[in-house]
Amino acid sequence: MIDQIIAFLYSALFFITPLIMTKSTSELFEFNKILFIYASTVLIAFFWLLKIVLNKKIILKKTFLDIPILLFFASQFISTVTSIDLHTSIFGYYGRFNGGLLSLTSYIILYYGLVSNSINIEKLLKTILASSLFVILWAIPGHYGHDLTCLLFTGSFSNSCWDNTTLAFRPELRAFSTLGQPNWLGAYLAAAFFVSIYYLIKNNQNTKYFILNTGYLFLNFSMILMSRSRSAIGAVTVGLILFVGYYWFFIKTNFKKIITILLLITIIPVFLFKTGEDKIDKYLDLKNLSSIVYSQKTILHPPSSIVQSTNVTESFDIRKIVWEGAWKLGKKYPLFGTGVETFAYSYYLVRPVAHNLTSEWDYVYNKAHNEYFNYLATTGFIGLGAYLLLIFAFIFFVFLSVIPVKTGIYKIKRWIPFFKGMTKPIAMKSTFAKATADKQSNNETILTVCLFIGWVTILITNFFGFSTTTIQLFFFLIPAFVILGRSETTTPESDSGQARMTVFQKFLIFLLISLTIFFLFSITIYYLADVNYSYGIKYTKVNDQQKAAEYFEKALNLRAEPVYQDRFSSSLAYLSAVAALQNQANLAKQISFASDSYNRKTVLSYPRNVFYWKTRAKNMYYFYQVTGKENELLQGVDALKNAQILSPTDPKIPYSLALYYSILFDSTNNIQDKQNWQKLSLEEIEKTVKFKPDYREGFLLQGQLLKKYGFVSEAKIVFAEMLKRFGDKDTEVLKEIEDF
Repeated sequence: MIDQIIAFLYSALFFITPLIMTKSTSELFEFNKILFIYASTVLIAFFWLLKIVLNKKIILKKTFLDIPILLFFASQFISTVTSIDLHTSIFGYYGRFNGGLLSLTSYIILYYGLVSNSINIEKLLKTILASSLFVILWAIPGHYGHDLTCLLFTGSFSNSCWDNTTLAFRPELRAFSTLGQPNWLGAYLAAAFFVSIYYLIKNNQNTKYFILNTGYLFLNFSMILMSRSRSAIGAVTVGLILFVGYYWFFIKTNFKKIITILLLITIIPVFLFKTGEDKIDKYLDLKNLSSIVYSQKTILHPPSSIVQSTNVTESFDIRKIVWEGAWKLGKKYPLFGTGVETFAYSYYLVRPVAHNLTSEWDYVYNKAHNEYFNYLATTGFIGLGAYLLLIFAFIFFVFLSVIPVKTGIYKIKRWIPFFKGMTKPIAMKSTFAKATADKQSNNETILTVCLFIGWVTILITNFFGFSTTTIQLFFFLIPAFVILGRSETTTPESDSGQARMTVFQKFLIFLLISLTIFFLFSITIYYLADVNYSYGIKYTKVNDQQKAAEYFEKALNLRAEPVYQDRFSSSLAYLSAVAALQNQANLAKQISFASDSYNRKTVLSYPRNVFYWKTRAKNMYYFYQVTGKENELLQGVDALKNAQILSPTDPKIPYSLALYYSILFDSTNNIQDKQNWQKLSLEEIEKTVKFKPDYREGFLLQGQLLKKYGFVSEAKIVFAEMLKRFGDKDTEVLKEIEDF
C-alpha cells in the first residue's frame, strides 16, 4: 500500500505541477508550483521513511550519479553558507522561488525517492503526456483572443486580464498557458515532445495509438511555435537531428515510416503557424493559404508600426549584456560566487553601463537568463564545475549505455573506474547496450534515447533562459526514469507482519508524523503569508497605503520574510508623512519610529541588498516631512551612498542624490553649505545623464537644477538639447523655456 501511495504522489506531482496556479498569490504560477513540490516532497519522504522504519532496513538505491550529486549539493551548500544574502540562498529569490538550497534539496530527495521505490515508469510518462496535453488545450483559446485563465480568474472570456504592455503576457502573440511565460511553456513541451516519440515508435503497429501519438506531437510542436520560444524550437530541432541520427544508425526498424511522420508533424505546423522569425517566415508565405490561416498570420504578426512604437530592445542583445555582467561576477567571486540565487542583488555590482540603454534598463534581473552563467555568478567556478560534472556524468553514462556492445566505443567503459560495476549489467543484458531485433530490447533502448534527448532539450533551453519548477523536476528526475527503465526496483518484504513493532519503531513513526505535520503546516503558513502580501501589493498599486500596511503586517506576523518587512516599512513611512500633513504629530512620530525599526532590521541583516537601502533612502524623505530635520535627509544620503556602492552604474541613484542635495541646499542658510550641496547635486545629475544618455527625466532635472542655481545659459542648452532628442513638442520642457 505504501508503494502505491508513493507512486500516486509521484503521478500527482508530474500531473498537477505544470497546471497549478492561483490568482490569490503574489506570483500566479511559480510560487504555487514550488509549494506543491515542497508538499509532495514532504509526503513522499514521509512514506518512504515509514517504509524504512517498518522494514527495519535502509532503502536507498545507489546510482551512477551519487558522486556528482553529492559534489553538486556540497557546492550549493557552501555557496549558501557564504552567501551575501543567506535567506535568499535558502528559499530562493522572492518572485522566482525555484533554485534556492531548499528547492534543490527537494529535487534530490525526489530523485532518490523515485529510484529507491517500486514505481511504474510507463504510468509516470503517460501522466506527463496527459498533463502536457491539458496545458496545450488550455493555451489554444488564448491564441485566438479567448484566454481560459482570464475566464477562470476574472470571468471574462478574453485576453483582457493580462498586461499587454509586454509581449510576454499577450497570449494571442505568444502562448504561455499555465506555465507563466512563453519560454517556460516551450521548454516544458520540448521535453514532453520526445516522451511522446517513444510511444509513437512503441505503438507504431497499433493504428489507434499511432494516430493518437501523431496528433499529440502535432499539437505539441504547434504550441511550441505559438509560444514563439526560439530556444524551444531550436532545442526540438537539435533533438530531432540526434534522434533520427541514432535511429538510422542503430535501430533502422520502420525508419522511412517514422521519418515521414516526424517530418509531417513539424513541417505542417511551421507552414500553418510560422516560426515568429521574419527571416524564415518570409519564405513560408504561400499564395494558396486559406483565409483562416491568413487571419492567424495577422494575429501572430502585429503591424510594424506597433512593434516600432514600443522601441523594444532585442532580447538576445539584452542577454549578452547580462551575460557579460555574470562573467564579471564569476571573476570577482571565483570560488563559490555571491551565494545561491543572489543574482538579483549581485548583478548590480558589475552591471554594464550598456544595460542602461536597453528598453529593460529598469527591470530587476533576478536570473542571468543563462543557467550556466547564473551558476557561475552565484556559486562560482566550483559551483558551475559541479553542475557541469553532474550533466556530463549523465551524458557520458547514457552515451555508453545506448551504444551496442560490438562497437569499439563500448570498450572505453573498462578504463573508467567510475562506471565499474554499473555498466556490467548493461553489457550482460540486452536492455540498453545491444540494438537487437528483439522488440522489447528496442523499446527499452528507444525509451532511454527519447528520455535522454528530452533531457538534452533542457540543457539547450537553459542556455538561453533558466530553470523553472517544472523544468527542474525534469532535469533531476529524467535520470531517475532512465534508471527505472534499465532495471527493476525491488522492495524488501516488510517485517511488520512477522513481529510487533518495537517501542523504538513506534517512537520513530510518531516523530515522522510530527515532523510531517510541522512541515506541511509551515508550507500552509507560507502560502497564507503570501496571500496577505499579495493583497498588500495590490493596495499599494492604488496607493491605499493604510490597507496595504495592514496586509503587510498580517503577512509578517505569519512569516518573518525580509520582503514583507521591507514593504511594511515603506508603507508605514508613507503613512507617517500623511499623518504629519494632517497635523497628527504624535501619531506620525509613532508610525515613523515603527517604520524605521523594521527598515533598520532589514539593512542590518542584509546589508548587501541594494533594494533595502533604496527603501531606507525613500523612507528618510518621508521622515523629513514628519520632523523637518536635516538629519533625516543626511541619513537618506548615507543610504543612497551605500546603494551606490552596491550599484555603481544605476542612473536612478545619482538622480535621487541630486534631489536630496537640492533639498539640503534649500534647507540651509549657511552659504558655504549651500555651495557644497549645489556642487554635489550638479555632480550627481551629471553622473545620471552620463550613465543613461537617453534618460529624459535626468536631463530635465539637470536643466531645472542649473536654472535653479542661476546657470541660465547652461540650462537653456540642456532644454534645447532635450527638444532635439526627445521631441520638439515636449510641453514640460517648453514651459521651462517659457519661464526664462
